[in-house]
Amino acid sequence: MPDAATRTVRLIGVGPGDPDQVTVQAVRAMRAVAFFVVPEKSSGGAPDPLVQAREELLARHLDRAPVVVRVPDPERERRPERTATRGDYAAVVASWHEARAAAFEEALLSHEGDAGFLVWGDPGFYDSTIRVLEQVRDRGRVPLELDVVPGISSLQLLAARHRIVLHEVGQPLHVTTARRLHEAVDAGQDNVLVMLSSGLDLAGLDDWWIWWGANLGTLHEELVAGRVGDVAGALGAARRRAKEAAGWVMDVYLLRRTPR
Repeated sequence: MPDAATRTVRLIGVGPGDPDQVTVQAVRAMRAVAFFVVPEKSSGGAPDPLVQAREELLARHLDRAPVVVRVPDPERERRPERTATRGDYAAVVASWHEARAAAFEEALLSHEGDAGFLVWGDPGFYDSTIRVLEQVRDRGRVPLELDVVPGISSLQLLAARHRIVLHEVGQPLHVTTARRLHEAVDAGQDNVLVMLSSGLDLAGLDDWWIWWGANLGTLHEELVAGRVGDVAGALGAARRRAKEAAGWVMDVYLLRRTPR
């Protein structure tokens, strides 16, 4: 059992999936830790493809075999009737964060030295790892300092792949989650970047313009752009292809009320 000395826990942004988009700073951080804590989702006995992706990334950038501590990722409540209101959703997320904190705490207590967490995209943008590790620190059993290494986000890669600027000249960009997309539209937003999409609900947006991407930076990347009403079928087909090829889908898209 390790002693109570303060340890550094590095949250390392590794980009959307392309090993070439991992920064030099991120590689240095990877090489500075003793082990990596990797959440592993239950998938009916099949290997978690996101764990495999992290291990392949480490093999690419480390000069030694990594020590990877797999931690079963607590199941998160996703039933619509339990997450319908904003309050219900916040309570579900808080419970999930607490369960994750307990799991991460045990992993840190069981291994000596500084630890690394590989975070898709950027740790400061629509990711829970900072908040969860703050809970671990506040529980008092693992004295730790957080070191956050930024990464390229899927937003940046989406813009690069479609060769666009995410906002019009001098205009704002509204970033939100898929579950709050229609709330943003109803509030009058007309340039919306959507993340954390478990599906595509574009009802009533046929005349909007979309720039969409899934599994950006990976071998199974998919891209679609056009008027929503014209490309709806292509979007659904591309999302299915990405899921079938990789076993998972991470998509992000820009919606604009009128094209450039």
